[in-house]
Amino acid sequence: MGMVDTAFAALKSNLEITTSEQNLAQSRHKLVRDHVRTRWTLTDDFLTGSYDRHTKTKKLKDVDIFVVIDPEGPQAYLAEGTGTAAVRALVEVLSTRWPDVTGDDTVALISYAGEDVASYEVAPAFATETGFRIPNGVEWMDTNPHEHARMVTEKNAACDGKFVPLVKMLKAINREAGEPLNPSFLIEVMALDLVEPRLGRYQDEIRFFLASAADQIVDDWPDPAKLGGDVNAGVPASERTDLQRVLRSWLQIAEEAILAESEGQEKSAIELWRSLFGGRMPRP
Repeated sequence: MGMVDTAFAALKSNLEITTSEQNLAQSRHKLVRDHVRTRWTLTDDFLTGSYDRHTKTKKLKDVDIFVVIDPEGPQAYLAEGTGTAAVRALVEVLSTRWPDVTGDDTVALISYAGEDVASYEVAPAFATETGFRIPNGVEWMDTNPHEHARMVTEKNAACDGKFVPLVKMLKAINREAGEPLNPSFLIEVMALDLVEPRLGRYQDEIRFFLASAADQIVDDWPDPAKLGGDVNAGVPASERTDLQRVLRSWLQIAEEAILAESEGQEKSAIELWRSLFGGRMPRP
């Protein structure tokens, strides 16, 4: 294994969620669930999002939790109001246990400053025949995180277990750059479509993805579960053009790194990759 391959193996390891982080996320989820159930009648609750799909990168932040409200229970009335009002009601419940909880038009946010798992986004939800309905501002939106997880698992199996690590690496580049691609779920959605089995080296697959993504970031990217709206619906055309320039700048660095490696300049190649990944990729 060459020096660059070794660096990517270390990067892959550094992006994996540790057992202690997993346990902490689960224990915090239980605290949230148990507290909400003292005030609300629920039919289900679960960890979801990129944590559940195993595509969350370290350090963990914004772990997603759905609390599914009983449609026959005393909180059923929330389904008749706005999504914003449902979030506000959930914030009131959570604030009796976490004084600093905040909320926006989609989720309630619980923060743990200085901990390995930094924050939890809790969404009030109602079950539907095809998935769940969650707040999206004044309106509600349909989604199915279980279907998203199934699609990622299926793709990862088709790619011999290399799809999830590749997505984590792409998200790591985005995070290192200050997350210009927002939501980062867009990276997963694009990867589900653009990444083809069988995968080669991670450095080559990153280049292939960035080249394709740069061309297609200006397009609409629908919910892969075919329930909600476009994943990038909130990104106007001008911002999509800006993102195209960002992706092309990342692509240029990736191409320079691969060229350096092919010319035997492995240390230079790793430094170029580190300009994308930061300290998550160790120096040789």
